[in-house]
Amino acid sequence: MRIVQLSLAAVMGIAVCCLPAAAADRTDQLKKEAVSWVESNRTTFEDAALAIHEYAEIGLEEYRSAETLAGLLERQGFRVERGVADMPTAFVASWGSGKPVIGILAEYDALPGLSQKAGVPNQEPVAEGAPGHGCGHNLLGAGSAAAAAAMKAVMEKRGIPGTVRLYGCPAEETIIGKVYMAKEGLFDDLDACLVWHPSGQNKVHVESNRALNSFEVVFRGKTAHAAGDPWSGRSALDAVELMSVGVNYLREHVRESVRIHSMIRDGGKAPNIVPDYARVWYFVRDSSRQGVEDTYARVLKCAEGAALMTGTTMEVNFITGVYNYLPNRVLSEVLQQNLSGIGAPEPDAEQMSFARTMQKSLGVKEAGINTEIAPLGDGSGISGGSTDASDVSRIVPTSGEMGIVCNPSGAPGHSWAVTSSSGSSLGLSGMVTAGKVLAASGLELMVTPLLLEKAKSEFREKTKGFAYKSPIPDGQKPPVPERNQPRTR
Repeated sequence: MRIVQLSLAAVMGIAVCCLPAAAADRTDQLKKEAVSWVESNRTTFEDAALAIHEYAEIGLEEYRSAETLAGLLERQGFRVERGVADMPTAFVASWGSGKPVIGILAEYDALPGLSQKAGVPNQEPVAEGAPGHGCGHNLLGAGSAAAAAAMKAVMEKRGIPGTVRLYGCPAEETIIGKVYMAKEGLFDDLDACLVWHPSGQNKVHVESNRALNSFEVVFRGKTAHAAGDPWSGRSALDAVELMSVGVNYLREHVRESVRIHSMIRDGGKAPNIVPDYARVWYFVRDSSRQGVEDTYARVLKCAEGAALMTGTTMEVNFITGVYNYLPNRVLSEVLQQNLSGIGAPEPDAEQMSFARTMQKSLGVKEAGINTEIAPLGDGSGISGGSTDASDVSRIVPTSGEMGIVCNPSGAPGHSWAVTSSSGSSLGLSGMVTAGKVLAASGLELMVTPLLLEKAKSEFREKTKGFAYKSPIPDGQKPPVPERNQPRTR
């Protein structure tokens, strides 16, 4: 594993090239100091990432994971406000004062059913059916914390004014944390926000994604003996299934950009009992918020029809909703150029062997590890997924999501392979690189007012005539479950 040596030209961002030589030299020096700080303190953040990997806590239950990062940043000198936006595992860590305010997003929730031993190239769960970090959020959270701490260290040493803020965001996988934080106005005073995510490629994404509504439909009917007197019953499960039939016919008459997914969460208790209760969970996605709302209304009509056909009643439990992502190109270019200057992670022989063994186990091409840095795209594409970071991007200038290689090529997202990689030296190496790039980019924005204003100008132009309105209904609180005792392993 290499320690990156940075030349003056390599680390210069897009704005530095346009500055007087003295200012460019100063910015370059600040970035080099941030990169050096991350490298010197990498063990602290690697330990945090591995601890969170072991905890593997799902959304809104990340008590130990959140405290690992909050406590770490507190010891680094940050002011930490815990339990923000009515979520016990959400926090905001700040250092400094005044403008500009640069935010970095952190996540730390795991996925259900993806338990896997760290750094093992074949599928070996720690505990069958338990959660695991199949999206690498243990790396995401610790890498973002490293970047914020590095920015703070350099700003404090050099007397740089401004505020660096790390947002501890729970429940990204269920598209909840940042939406409720946005509703509370926690991002409103940011000047810019930077985002990254573990990946199988080194790429700053500048395309949008899909807006989403997540909701349950609950049907209530009447029990009866399914053989002796079924005519006395009113099946809630029949309503769920008829709703599904209606939605499947609806698919023919929606735009190609629409995606509809569902799963039955409760369909009854026994075949010989007409179920009086059933519920189904739906996602409705589209390339715009308005598109989601239009299709959502039609899906609810299918539910109403199913209730009429079965003589049941229905209710809708709206869980969450998000906009489609609005990446800021100026900020994305800052990340891109700092990534190019610092360089992608360079795998060692052990990491390459790990990758190829895993790829063989997965039955994919044994291509090893991607070391290329993809060029910045034109922003014309749209990804299939959704993220609660989208709502942040609708409030303040927000970079496109920077992917850094933490997984072997071909490892499927949300899989045991990513869980394994997220606790491996390969994953940790990518995390450290991300921390360096974020810290260098954040400092560049701190000391380059013209660059920050350019990002704001782009944001104002893209959001002209738009006023953010949270998709969450007024008065609705986040669905925080009762706290369980922490699991032990």
